Amino acid sequence: MSSPPTSCHTSYPAAGLFWRRSSTFFFYFFFFFCFLLLLIPATAPQRQPPAQRPLATFTTTNHQVTAMSRQVVRSSKFRHVFGQAAKADHCYDDIRISQMTWDSNFCSVNPKFVAMIVEASGGGAFMVLPLNKTGRIDMSYPTVCGHTGPVLDIEFCPHNDNIIASGSEDCSVMIWEIPDSGLISPLTEPVVKLEGHSKRVGILSWHPTAHNVLMSAACDNVVILWNVARGQAAVRIDDLHSDLIYSACWNRDGSKILTSCKDKMLRVLDPRKGTVLAEKEKPHEGSRPVRAVWVSDRMILTTGFSRMSERQVALWDLEDFGSPLTLQELDTSSGVLLPFFDPDTGVVYLCGKGDSSIRYFEVTEEAPYVHYLSMYSSKESQKGMGYMTKRGLEVNKCEIARFYKLHERKCEPIVMTVPRKSDLFQEDLYPDTIGPEPSAEADDWFGGKDAPPLLISLKDGFVTTTKAKEFKVHKSLLKTTVASAGSTHVDGGAGDVSALRRELSAMKASLEELRNRVSSLENKH
Repeated sequence: MSSPPTSCHTSYPAAGLFWRRSSTFFFYFFFFFCFLLLLIPATAPQRQPPAQRPLATFTTTNHQVTAMSRQVVRSSKFRHVFGQAAKADHCYDDIRISQMTWDSNFCSVNPKFVAMIVEASGGGAFMVLPLNKTGRIDMSYPTVCGHTGPVLDIEFCPHNDNIIASGSEDCSVMIWEIPDSGLISPLTEPVVKLEGHSKRVGILSWHPTAHNVLMSAACDNVVILWNVARGQAAVRIDDLHSDLIYSACWNRDGSKILTSCKDKMLRVLDPRKGTVLAEKEKPHEGSRPVRAVWVSDRMILTTGFSRMSERQVALWDLEDFGSPLTLQELDTSSGVLLPFFDPDTGVVYLCGKGDSSIRYFEVTEEAPYVHYLSMYSSKESQKGMGYMTKRGLEVNKCEIARFYKLHERKCEPIVMTVPRKSDLFQEDLYPDTIGPEPSAEADDWFGGKDAPPLLISLKDGFVTTTKAKEFKVHKSLLKTTVASAGSTHVDGGAGDVSALRRELSAMKASLEELRNRVSSLENKH
C-alpha cells in the first residue's frame, strides 16, 4: 500500500508558537532597554559650572586644549549679522545690465544716486538714478552716453555726490556732473575728458582724502594719477607692471597704493614717486585673478585661487610679507571674489561675480585673524555689486552695510543688519566715520602733503552741515590738454566771457518774447 503524497507546504504549529513568543520577548526587552537609556542622563551627576571647577581640571594636554577651544563659540557683536533683500517695490526693474565680461563692480552708489553700467548700441553708457526712483524704469530713461566704446568701470567722487568718473574701452576717462534731480535728457558732454591711456581703462579709484585726485589703471599696464581740476596726468607709473593689472586701491589716508597684477605680484607703491615699497610674489598659487584691499596700515587682505582652482582668502602683514597670517580655502567656484572692507566694524564682505551669495568675515588682531561670520544666499546670481558708504545707511535700523546687487534685468538692494532690541543709537556699531569733506587739495597732495580723513558722527543720522565741495575746473588748462597738437588755442578767460555774453543776450531775447506773448494774450481778453 502506497503512502499518501507529502506536500511541500506542511504547517508546523509548534515552530510558529515559538517565534511568536520570541518576538514578544524581544519587543519587551528592547522597550525596557530604551527606558533605561532615558533614565541614565537624568541620574548622572551634574557638571560643575566653570567658575566652581577645581583648578586641576584645566591641566590638560595640548590636544585636549585644542579640542576644547573648538567647542567654545567666539564672542562677537557681528556674529548674528543677517542679510535681507529689499521688497519688490524697492528694487529697480527693467534695467538691461551690461553683458561685458569684465571683473569690475558695474555699479556705484552714494547717498544720492545709484549708477549702473547698461547695454548700449553704438558705444558705452551707464544709468544714474536717484535712490528714491524705485520700481520699473522706463526704457526711454536718459543715460550717460558720451563714450564711443563700452563702459568698464564707474565710481562716484567721495567729496561730491554729483560727480562720477567712468572708464571705457575707448581708452578715455570722463568726469560727469549729475543734477540733483537726476537726468532729464541724455548726457553726452563730460565736464572733463582725460586722455593718456593707449588701451581700455578698466579700473578707477578716487583719492579718499585729497580733492580732485583720481587713479586709473588700464590694459596698457599703466597707472595714472590725474589732477582732475587741471585735466592733467600728474603721475604716470608705466614701468612697474609687466602684465594686466587686476586691482588697484588706496589705503585709508591715500599715502600708498596697493596693486595686484597678472604677473603674480602684489605691490605696495608710493603714489607720488612711483616706486615699490613692498612686494610679494605669488600671494595665491593659482593663475586666475587676485584682488587685494587694505585692512589697516600694515595688513592686507587678498582673494585668489589655489593650484586646484579653489577660491581662497588670505591676510598678510607688511612687516612679514613672506607668509600669510592666515589662508583659508572657501570653495571651487570660478567667479572672482570682490572684497568690500568696512574699516569701522572690521567686517569684510566677499561677493563673487556669478555667485548667488555674499560671505562675510570679521578681521581681528588675534589668530586666526579672519573669522567666518555667516553667508547671505539667494536664488539668482549677481552680475555686479554696489556698496553704499556709511553716511548713506539707516542707523536707526542698525544697518551696518547695504549692497546693490545687479541681476540681468534689475538692481536689488540687500541690507546687512545687526539685531538689537534697543531703539537708542548704537555707538559700538557706528564709530566716527569718513565724511565727504576732503582734508587736502590736489595741488597740495601732489606737492607732498598727506592728511588723515576728516571724520563725522552718525549719531543723529548724516546731515550735510557744509555745502558739497564745489567741482572747479580750470577751463584754460583743460583746453590745452584736450585740444589736438598743432591747433591754435584761444585764451580761456576771454572765451568764457564771450560765451556768457551770448547766453545773456539769448536769455534777454527769450524774456522779451515772453513779455510780448503775455501782452498779446492780455489784449485779447
